[in-house]
Amino acid sequence: NGEFICPSSGKPCSCGEGDVPNCERSAGSATCGEHKPVSYNEIDGSLYQEKELIFPPELVLRNNLPLKLHGFGGIQWYRPLKLKHLLDLKSLYPAAKLVVGNTEVGIEINFKNAQYPVLISVTHVPELNVLSIKDDGLEIGSSVRLSRLQEVLKEVIAEREVHETSSCRAISDQLKWFAGKQVKNVASVGGNICTASPISDLNPLWMASRADFHIVNSKGNIRTVHAKDFFLGYRKVDLAQGEILHSIFLPWTRQFEFVREFKQSHRREDDIALVNAGM
Repeated sequence: NGEFICPSSGKPCSCGEGDVPNCERSAGSATCGEHKPVSYNEIDGSLYQEKELIFPPELVLRNNLPLKLHGFGGIQWYRPLKLKHLLDLKSLYPAAKLVVGNTEVGIEINFKNAQYPVLISVTHVPELNVLSIKDDGLEIGSSVRLSRLQEVLKEVIAEREVHETSSCRAISDQLKWFAGKQVKNVASVGGNICTASPISDLNPLWMASRADFHIVNSKGNIRTVHAKDFFLGYRKVDLAQGEILHSIFLPWTRQFEFVREFKQSHRREDDIALVNAGM
């Protein structure tokens, strides 16, 4: 309608007119002459019809910083940037919960009344975000997001010999029906493994694929556990309080070796499995 929006109040006003240097707000007067008038079209987004808004470059260039925050009820939240700092925190708080997408811990806190006084975000630890293609298999950091793993698996399937990627195809196909896109964008490989859910879509495939889990303790010592030996029972894993899952090694399949996935659920997409299998 040609009206101008006051930058101070966010309401239509006459501060854009040359002879009116300021405008009134309901809570008192505010001088608007020092602000450049903004038209309504610039606010409602109608000017952006041919392209999407860009992500602020200032945020892209911003350096990551280690964080320590205090929340309601005495909750402490840490975000280390180095593996050593993460291990130090784990040594100091052995019972601390590690989070990446918070898709499991968040549910436990909000709906199951779980109490976790110390949370450690491992999203920015470089060693846990490694995704490396090696001669004998694929190394996957425990903080790697499921959507990123899915992308790399597709690349590997397209580039390597067919007989080497049977397990990769099975995991990639299973990821198609794993939760929704938004969840896969934030949920991590390690988080899904360590939850040890009996209806996990991926854990049966790690076992069938002869995957190895690399576990590091607070002193930096690494031990390797076969996936089939890692799961001890219902939501129980071979992981001491001072240890974390560092990475997963997925070996290439050998010739005449085949891996297949199976999932039965009420819906094909974004649904919890009734039955899962990795063969």
